[in-house]
Amino acid sequence: MRLEYTERQRAFREEVRQWLSEHLPEKPLECLDTAEGFEAHRAWERTLFDGGWSAVTWPKEYGGRGCGLIDWLIFEEEYWGAGAPLRVNQNGIFLLAPTLMEYGTEAQKQRFLPPMASGEEIWAQGWSEPGAGSDMASLRCSAIRDGDHYVINGQKTWSTRAVYADWLFGLFRTDPASQRHHGLSFILLPLNLPGISIRPIKQLNGQPGFAEIFFDDVRVPAENLIGEEGSGWRIAMATAGFERGLMLRSPGRFQQTAKALVDLYKDNQTQADRDPGIRDAITRGYVAAEAYALATYRTASRLAKGGKIGAEASTNKIFWSELDLLLHETAMKILGARAQLLPHAPEAAGISHWLDGFLFAQAGPIYAGTNEIQRNIIAERVLGMPRA
Repeated sequence: MRLEYTERQRAFREEVRQWLSEHLPEKPLECLDTAEGFEAHRAWERTLFDGGWSAVTWPKEYGGRGCGLIDWLIFEEEYWGAGAPLRVNQNGIFLLAPTLMEYGTEAQKQRFLPPMASGEEIWAQGWSEPGAGSDMASLRCSAIRDGDHYVINGQKTWSTRAVYADWLFGLFRTDPASQRHHGLSFILLPLNLPGISIRPIKQLNGQPGFAEIFFDDVRVPAENLIGEEGSGWRIAMATAGFERGLMLRSPGRFQQTAKALVDLYKDNQTQADRDPGIRDAITRGYVAAEAYALATYRTASRLAKGGKIGAEASTNKIFWSELDLLLHETAMKILGARAQLLPHAPEAAGISHWLDGFLFAQAGPIYAGTNEIQRNIIAERVLGMPRA
């Protein structure tokens, strides 16, 4: 595959690069999983919004820029290349928003999309439960209709960004007699409602990137239902498709990491060459990052022509999660014992981000659906193999 950009696309890339050079924070923001860092990242989302860069593919009437997916990929390449801050509202912008575009009413789009784009409202995910992780169809958290409201009882866990977020989107069982994929509904709710308790869960780095949420007779307006009651599984699978197949992990993220890994090797070549497998791993990682970029451009081109993201999104999810592990494990080998230093250690200056990335990469094969489950999906829905 040979990528050739139009004159307009090259001008767009230069516009993105120039804006980022003029507006990037002067120093790195605090970790977004701290209260201070979360608000700093929220302010950065507002800066992006004011410049028209918060949601480049959205229609302008909802706070976007009206660009196509190829423009988004160009933007992401420049964004990651510039070392810009992580997106604290990626759950909303990259996952919920495409779902609302497809299944939401016009009133819901007008209500939720603009404050999402500006960072005024930050979103958390509400999928997993203590007894329903990878097997999400086993969830039991109920939402029973009572007049103009749903009354929610139960628990969600591993809810990303829920410690500081404003809203939650999730899947709830609205038919108590139903089983598995049936009787589930997709509902939005603010996290400050009476009856909601949030308990932080620390990640490997010690920061509360997740939370468990308890619902005790929480009343949510029925107008916050997305789509029809009972159609939640189908809608959630569309959201998961965006997460696994395209929007959540743009190629620019891994291309930039692969380039940084090459630079790390050059700066530590004497030590790195003690392990003959390191150069091979760097080469494989760099080639894989470029291959993922080309595959994503192909997917974006297909979607621009009216195609859909199907079960093949599972192959993407496995690929990028294992690529992330390869890149960061290789960095750990290059750095040796220094890789284990915490950020405040003097000898960790300039390298501590590798340890943070390594720890986060461990979760890649688990979140967005475990890779074991993704392999089952590929076997059954892509290859047509019988169930074991």
